[in-house]
Amino acid sequence: MKLKELPWLPPAGDDFRPRVRALRQAAEIDERDIRVLATSALNLPQLELLAKAVPKTALPLGVEWIKMAVLSNATTDLLLPAIVASAPRHGIWVDAHGAPFGSFVNEALDPESETHRRRNDVVVLALDYRAFGFTPCPGNAARAAELVDAAVQTVTQLTQAFQAANGALVVVQTLAPPATGLFGNLDGQLPGTLLWMVERFNQQLRAVQAPGQVLLDVARLAANIGLDQWHDPIQWNIGKFPFSHDVVPLYADTLCRLVMAAKGKAKKCLVLDLDNTLWGGVIGDDGMTGIVLGQGDAVGEAFLEIQRTALALRERGVILAVSSKNDEAVARQVFREHPDMLLREEHIAVFQANWKDKASNLRAIADTLCIDVSALVFLDDNPAERQQVRLALPEVAVPELPAAPEYYPAMLLAGGYFEAVQFTDEDRVRAAQYQENAARTVALGAASDMKTYLESLSMTAHVSRFDEAGRARITQLINKTNQFNLTTRRYTEAEVAAFESDPGVIGLQIRLQDRFGDNGMISVLICKRDGERGVIDTWLMSCRVLNRRLEEQVLNILCVSARAQGIRQLVGEYRPTAKNGMVSEHYRKLGFTLAEERADVVTWTLMLDDYEPRSVPIAVVASSGLETALAEELAAG
Repeated sequence: MKLKELPWLPPAGDDFRPRVRALRQAAEIDERDIRVLATSALNLPQLELLAKAVPKTALPLGVEWIKMAVLSNATTDLLLPAIVASAPRHGIWVDAHGAPFGSFVNEALDPESETHRRRNDVVVLALDYRAFGFTPCPGNAARAAELVDAAVQTVTQLTQAFQAANGALVVVQTLAPPATGLFGNLDGQLPGTLLWMVERFNQQLRAVQAPGQVLLDVARLAANIGLDQWHDPIQWNIGKFPFSHDVVPLYADTLCRLVMAAKGKAKKCLVLDLDNTLWGGVIGDDGMTGIVLGQGDAVGEAFLEIQRTALALRERGVILAVSSKNDEAVARQVFREHPDMLLREEHIAVFQANWKDKASNLRAIADTLCIDVSALVFLDDNPAERQQVRLALPEVAVPELPAAPEYYPAMLLAGGYFEAVQFTDEDRVRAAQYQENAARTVALGAASDMKTYLESLSMTAHVSRFDEAGRARITQLINKTNQFNLTTRRYTEAEVAAFESDPGVIGLQIRLQDRFGDNGMISVLICKRDGERGVIDTWLMSCRVLNRRLEEQVLNILCVSARAQGIRQLVGEYRPTAKNGMVSEHYRKLGFTLAEERADVVTWTLMLDDYEPRSVPIAVVASSGLETALAEELAAG
């Protein structure tokens, strides 16, 4: 598998160039057309061609460009268009900007530099080992450690400079080791060799990740394709290119998927076909004893490995679903009775086995899980089914699969669809929470009315101030929640940390428990005090708890907290985006008064003296992070 050729993506068609040319000549462009073209395995010339069409794209209301600066000790001219053209593949739109060759220190430390004036959302420190003056000193451990510590300190200072300027997300890179060494096999053991210093630098960089900083593991990327293919001394000498031109598409894709994850757009759900995907053969024709699955058979073991991979993804929080053209009873029988099946029904959040087209089933799965269809990855051995989904739903990730099932897990994982920048306890139990949500849906169907159903859930909201323990999850929710999100403002972990100690900010995190289990942290609210006004800067909630009346209880909590700080009026904003139309009437439903309506923002107000708390079937437990009197009032209801 040649990773540098992006084998998990389908090849670009023969009509690629004419289609891009037509886009460039069109007066208006549908962003879906760009995404369809971007989801192909594009080489460097194709990426450069597509990048010229991307800036003309008419983006939907509320979708914003990510301003990105790429700073390096090497030449970045080839990287910028590749990043711009690769980004739509991952559901983001990047305005990439470079800086003069080798000027990364000045760009960071000079407050008047072009990079600072541009106020980037993301800054990429694309540095290789040549940036740090790693002069070999074989056998001199003290001197080698000094050089490494100085290099790590440089990266820290650069990160802090960009964080302090405008809170940009900073991407730092591990270093690709040199392909050769002076001492052969001893190079990695002998302090002071270049390899020893590069590896020690990488260890230190991986060990400590500062707030607002994410790691692009270039060392691993280079190792995956081979250091001899990564390094190109001719291109370095001619143009100071940091690595081979051939791996630019892979680098750009890897960087964009990392930014995608940092912006909360990583995929959430793996949807699995069944026949010839989870087992060999067709269950409807071959029967339980005829399908190929299990130990002792090379192909059967390959399908077991696919199931192990799916289960491992579920263990880290990825939701599993099934979409198969099959009779449901026959398909479920394999999960229940086949002795070699690793996946069982309890692992599957939504089971769609019918004769509908796959695109329709994928939409139904997304609706059932209350997630956007763009959060899905679809694994299917059938090329016709893959193409149908790609054309109907270009926002769904559909990895290309070879004929041999032995390569299915590698293709799925190489695509980086479930890229993560952090792993929290909430992530670990997410798949189980969706299983519990399915049980709630069953309970809703059995209840005679909504009031009875909500009361039967025995819900308790646990409310506390922003704190260090919840910081990672708060940041994650802020950056990935799109539908129930009134303003869709994004904040880095460093900015969330600053809110914790700001006396002018009411930062609330809310967890919800019920008789089926713990939903985890599902709502975040940030209210900024402005005299006697409290401006609701951010209000978001997970769609998993829609229609539970939780937003009413959150307002009750906010009003109590705001009064305790002398606030007499709440001001709420709704900023429309392509995905948050569901909350357009949020403040009206909660009793706010319309104050101003513009195309980009609608403003609402609520006088606290006039507000009567709503009776909601959700108990409240206030943590010690809230003022004692406030906690008692909330707990008393």
